[in-house]
Amino acid sequence: MIVITGAAGFIGSCMISKLNENGINDIVIVDDFSNENKNKNLEHKTFIDKIHRKDFFSWLDKNHLNVDFIVHIGARTDTTEFDVTVFNELNLNYSKKMWVDCSKFNIPLIYASSAATYGMGEFGYKDDHGIIEQLKPLNPYGESKNNFDKWALQQTSQPPFWAGLKFFNVYGPNEYHKSRMASVIFHTFKQVNEKGNVKLFRSHRAEYKDGMQLRDFVYVKDLLNVIYFLIQNKPQSGIYNLGTGKARAFLDLAKATFKAMKKTEHIDFIDTPEDIRDKYQYFTEANMEKLQKAGYSKAFYSLEEGISDYVTNYLIPGKYF
Repeated sequence: MIVITGAAGFIGSCMISKLNENGINDIVIVDDFSNENKNKNLEHKTFIDKIHRKDFFSWLDKNHLNVDFIVHIGARTDTTEFDVTVFNELNLNYSKKMWVDCSKFNIPLIYASSAATYGMGEFGYKDDHGIIEQLKPLNPYGESKNNFDKWALQQTSQPPFWAGLKFFNVYGPNEYHKSRMASVIFHTFKQVNEKGNVKLFRSHRAEYKDGMQLRDFVYVKDLLNVIYFLIQNKPQSGIYNLGTGKARAFLDLAKATFKAMKKTEHIDFIDTPEDIRDKYQYFTEANMEKLQKAGYSKAFYSLEEGISDYVTNYLIPGKYF
């Protein structure tokens, strides 16, 4: 039996489909299930039980002998939320309890960390355990993820296998419910459909041209492939980056979206809002050596390939994965 937390969300719901595609239906899903828009992500998926997140640990006490693996994706991911108590409850303390129980019950654990832990990238983007104590995230969300990474590395009692995955800029199907926190691709598609153009932030640094700010955009199907690989192979435990290893420009993203939509390019630039300008990242790129050394060799979708699949097969027809 595999448990997935955050199962009604973007990545969690896609993970159910990935497991179903591989003939795995013995799945227990965990979330709060109060958002009807999120629950649409669960339609046509196969699982054996659904547990409210508040009831999960009492359920695990009674059912742990049947659990083979936990994929802990559930978290508060709003980077504009500044109430630290929210993140302490849902991201930090909930994850600590998950770790403690997986250690006690001998259950392998994969959990979602984030590239937001890297802050402005002062120490680079290498998933080296030695730099985690020094990282300076830019918001409470990133801090909550880094605080858990730091805590996990200090524990002598550990799950039999564990991996913390630093997700970079993830995009793909099943993010319809995410509103402002949806990917740039989703918002670009929406803007082009509604207004015929897309607005990108102008550069406020001389070394970057407008639209040439760079991010490591990773298609959700690549995340699923990596998580499935880790479940199947259980390499060395630790914290792993999960991006493509190739930074791409927002301008490339916009052009690829127009192409996938078969629309004429119309791109405008607007000033980056002053309240976020000093914290705006101009470059992120995952160092992927550790995952490659762990044996993962599958090629990642290019930005153009991922956007084409997402736009053509999901956004235009309004389908879910």
